[in-house]
Amino acid sequence: MRAPGIGPARSARLLEHFGSAAAALAADRAEWAQLGMPAAALDYLRTPDWRRVEQDLAWLERPGNHLLPVNDGRYPPLLREIPQAPPVLFVHGDPDCLRVPQLAVVGTRNPTPSGKETARQFAAHLAGAGMIITSGLALGIDAAAHQGALAGGGRTIAVMGTSLDQVYPAKHRDLARAIAERGALVSELPTGTPALAENFPRRNRLISGLALGVLVVEAALQSGSLITARLALDQGREVFAIPGSIHNPLAKGCHALIRQGAKLVETANDIVEELGALAAVNGEERPSVTATPSAMEPLDADYRQLLAAMGDAPVGVDVLVERCGLTAEVVSSMLLILELEGHTVAVPGGLYCRLKPG
Repeated sequence: MRAPGIGPARSARLLEHFGSAAAALAADRAEWAQLGMPAAALDYLRTPDWRRVEQDLAWLERPGNHLLPVNDGRYPPLLREIPQAPPVLFVHGDPDCLRVPQLAVVGTRNPTPSGKETARQFAAHLAGAGMIITSGLALGIDAAAHQGALAGGGRTIAVMGTSLDQVYPAKHRDLARAIAERGALVSELPTGTPALAENFPRRNRLISGLALGVLVVEAALQSGSLITARLALDQGREVFAIPGSIHNPLAKGCHALIRQGAKLVETANDIVEELGALAAVNGEERPSVTATPSAMEPLDADYRQLLAAMGDAPVGVDVLVERCGLTAEVVSSMLLILELEGHTVAVPGGLYCRLKPG
């Protein structure tokens, strides 16, 4: 694993040729060279950095830490099928949950408030239906999906773009701890691997590879989430996308996916029905669910009218004045009350978003 120039493909070639890692290491340089190993790898295999290996083994001795080789019975079978499956997985938490049907939830790191809430609701309902929610622990939609799964009483898996002896971003340390207690943290990277940009796209193939399908909540046209969706299609997974306002740039990625054949979803039940029997866990049929927001407190007609006028995209006071026929002072006062009661939220640029339908 630590040899430079030996990734999943070359590792698989070595294992297939020699039959085991021990036999591969016992071979000589000429045999390795015949299999197309680069010079740097040949040098490393002859004199491995055992200090780093001991570092990995020391990590493995700590409670809750596991190492799953690709031939381990606990290695997730769906992941084993993908091109360039990781030769080993580092796992902190419950390795058995990797074999349970999963839905990957991905999206932008800078979502709208309504996008973040949608991710939480879908994750909570699907986790309550027995599926494990898998994501990447990133800011934004990823974090909302993990939080929603935990809030719904379910389990969740975070696939890391670093090694498991660190957490990135650091502000998600508490979230990572909660995920490990109810699910698992997963990485293919050995200890001491920092947050390098090139490791995150590589990580995305594991997020989609572990899951039955991928749900994209909000994504711009140039987005890592679309890379995950494309990888999912290449791996034969289902791809789901939530549509949004045509005025919301973070809906454009989802709309592009839908035009390319992704399944448009409006409720969590749409996903459960599409996955069908694949979404059953341990042979038990889980109840169908629909992602619906919590019930609102009754509002006066004027407040309901204002919420309806807000639509699904961020909107300014002047636009609301035009739509509702109320004065700017009245609209501003109503928005403040709605925000205090959790119905709306202010966003940068002097705009407001509706959190719950009016």
